Amino acid sequence: MECCQCEGIEIKFDQKYVAKKLKQYREEGPKKTTRILIDALKDALDHEMTLLDIGSGLGEIQHELLHAGVTESINCEASSGYIDACKDEAERQGHARRITHFKGNFVDLAESIPSADIVTLDRVICCYHDMPELVNKSLSKTRKLYGIVIPIDKWWVKIGISIYYNLRFLIQRNPFRIFVHPPEDVETLITNHGFRNIFHQIKGTWQISVYEKI
Repeated sequence: MECCQCEGIEIKFDQKYVAKKLKQYREEGPKKTTRILIDALKDALDHEMTLLDIGSGLGEIQHELLHAGVTESINCEASSGYIDACKDEAERQGHARRITHFKGNFVDLAESIPSADIVTLDRVICCYHDMPELVNKSLSKTRKLYGIVIPIDKWWVKIGISIYYNLRFLIQRNPFRIFVHPPEDVETLITNHGFRNIFHQIKGTWQISVYEKI
């Protein structure tokens, strides 16, 4: 069943928006916070690991880690535009056959999606209303490494998101919203699943973390 948030994602991340982001990626590489996450995961890679990238966007993490030694990737994305762009970029980079694509809401699709050694959610937890369900279901698919990028929990970040983003979405009648879930609540869920933090860095309004299963 499609949630309102997923319907909003299709509106927000349309073909025009995605084409602009794809052009930027091809010219500049992954955005800074994504690059930090990728580098942290590279440092923790073992041989022949698999990846599940949830809310993958263009698939930057997949493209970079497949070149770094990851054997295969599962791509789960709610935006049709991003799914198509990820497929095109995978063809361009020569690893299209190593990526399996799932289109839709990960929470709804979770039972049909295989587990992986690495699971990533890059600026994804903040795009979903039910944080515990998303985090718990994604952790259940993680065999070793869990990487996330989420907003820092500051009052001025919340105000900025409310005014600059969510108010604009409301005016546009787009049901998509951005959420600042308390980082300590996210971390509690992660540690309760038997993971420990092995990397943490703040970059601007974002925090990048990698956890390893104990």
